[in-house]
Amino acid sequence: MSPQKNNASRHQHGIQHYIILLGMIAVFSYATYNFILPTTVQGIVVSLFKPEGEHLHNFSGVIASPSAEGKKIGESHTLQSGEQLKKYINNEYIFDFTTQKRIVNKEAKAGEQNDGYTKEASEWYLKAPKLGEEAIILEPNLGFSYLAFVIGAALSFLITLLLPNSLGIMAAKVSREIDHTKDKIRLQTGFSQEVVDILTMPGSRLRTQDRDVVIRAFRRVWNRTEIEGEHHKHIRFEDFITEDSDLADFRDEFLYIRIKEFFSDFVLKEIEDVKEAFRWESNHLLIFKGLRLYMSHHFTEKYSNSVTGLAYAGAAILIVIIGVRGLKFIPPTRPSLILGAIFLEGSMLALLAFVLMYTESEERMDKMMKKMEDASRSQLDTLEDVAKDMHQVSTALVEGNAKIVQEQVEKAVTEYLSNPTNLHGSVGNAVGKIVVDVLTQGVAQKK
Repeated sequence: MSPQKNNASRHQHGIQHYIILLGMIAVFSYATYNFILPTTVQGIVVSLFKPEGEHLHNFSGVIASPSAEGKKIGESHTLQSGEQLKKYINNEYIFDFTTQKRIVNKEAKAGEQNDGYTKEASEWYLKAPKLGEEAIILEPNLGFSYLAFVIGAALSFLITLLLPNSLGIMAAKVSREIDHTKDKIRLQTGFSQEVVDILTMPGSRLRTQDRDVVIRAFRRVWNRTEIEGEHHKHIRFEDFITEDSDLADFRDEFLYIRIKEFFSDFVLKEIEDVKEAFRWESNHLLIFKGLRLYMSHHFTEKYSNSVTGLAYAGAAILIVIIGVRGLKFIPPTRPSLILGAIFLEGSMLALLAFVLMYTESEERMDKMMKKMEDASRSQLDTLEDVAKDMHQVSTALVEGNAKIVQEQVEKAVTEYLSNPTNLHGSVGNAVGKIVVDVLTQGVAQKK
């Protein structure tokens, strides 16, 4: 099987990649929605709106200002069956992030529920003087489910970078991008696969390679990146590398500079990013070294316009919902839909910012033109080599056949002229036919 087929099968996404990814997204989103967000939002809200100089009590998860009877039982109390929450709290400060349904029962008897306020099991109840006279009802399924999904998906994609390539979808994608970027470097520079491997190899691994093989590859790069001009005319490869030279330092300090000057910053950036990605391949804990290669040389180039479009779409949704809120169709005591729209637009802007962080500074037209120039230069060099080879072949054919043609023509003319019957024929046609036959025989002999 060819190396290309081996690489394709090695980086191919299997059903196990998607099962693991979707399972992780479901688990992390569920944990975020049910455990992390309620605790986090409760801590933020209570710290912002709690009364100054007064302690709130915790009654089975309900943070509230206590009544006179509530102060007697302490700052933390677990309600038993039949106990009424109403007698332990007053209605000034109530922060209820539990999944317990609350009801008001003015004629409640012993053993019957009476909480002093109403909320469904799927709602959060917030009441404080700073929030207004009426309580705020939050519906987490509208306001926080999307945020939980985004957090779960982000964690899942990052964790799949830590998994082996056979299990983690992002790990497989980064490994695939390593091979693709190496192919782009080879096409842009005209170097062989062996030379590209040495240029992108981490320094620690390069120092363990056969020194003679590495130096031969370095010499090819040095000669290939020769720059015309008086300043560069007397610069020789042997003047910069000795038997004691460190191979990795020589490559990073000299060859990389010549590649940058001869080709472009973009080619050198690709080489350095692949080198860093190889470090991730040796240690998957270095997730951002592998992520940089994938984001800079694949995701930003392919999906940047889509991310920008999503950010504008999120802004449009947010504007519409705020407009509906301005028309009083969304009551101020139920802002969950507005929170959901804010989190939607915020996540889109965060994704856009993340993409821009990994976008090349000289993108679009300048980068495209430079890439075309690098590719064209490599193709022109290849065509020049082919032209030289063709010229040598044609010269060899002509020089090798000239003497044969001359001898055969002289022999044929002598034979035809010595025969009187041929003087009346077309000597020119016969000579032409012999010349063609001789050329054919000469080419066959050369092969």
